[in-house]
Amino acid sequence: MSPVLLAIMISVSLFLGAFGVFAFLWGLKTGQFDDRSKFLDAVHTDGVDELNEAAMLEKRKKEAIKRKSDKSSAHPIDKK
Repeated sequence: MSPVLLAIMISVSLFLGAFGVFAFLWGLKTGQFDDRSKFLDAVHTDGVDELNEAAMLEKRKKEAIKRKSDKSSAHPIDKK
């Protein structure tokens, strides 16, 4: 492979890579990856039963975490 062809291939790949990085950073800066309406649409389509169930599951999760932390702090120390 000739050095000129290799230099062209490296420069084109660097250019395309830099273009991809700048496009990604631009997308992050302008919020192209944010889905702000996702959660609002979910609330509009959920019924009362689904919302109550989600609240109950969240409450159970918090209680389980609290019980687990209480159990871990209440372990007796084995003395032999």
